[in-house]
Amino acid sequence: MANAAFETIVEDFEFLEDWEERYRHVIEQGKAMEPLDAALKVPATKVDGCASQVWLHPKIENGIFRFDGESDAMIVNGLIAVLRMLYNDTPAAQIAAIDAKAELARLGLNDHLSAQRSNGLAAMIARICETAAAGT
Repeated sequence: MANAAFETIVEDFEFLEDWEERYRHVIEQGKAMEPLDAALKVPATKVDGCASQVWLHPKIENGIFRFDGESDAMIVNGLIAVLRMLYNDTPAAQIAAIDAKAELARLGLNDHLSAQRSNGLAAMIARICETAAAGT
């Protein structure tokens, strides 16, 4: 089961009639995020495998995983926001147990992202899991 923040977006998606509304909602989630500090946009935080520019800045404090991120593409910024809802404030030791593909399928994302976006999403999830595993 995902955390409460992710459950909220799942509930929001249930009320949105079609994929275009859901797509706009994802973009709005990305616009609502604070921009990543420019000093954190370095090669070490850049995610390879994404068609757009993506940076993720993870941190583990007192065993709790959190990350911030940013992309130069609006939809990818929204996907980062969705991943933050899925993973943030989770014990780092439990990150690997989250079935991101199944959770994101609840939003219908798997059916509506291009192959490039799906690959980029997978690369972001892999980075999150690797970072959490290294910090536990």
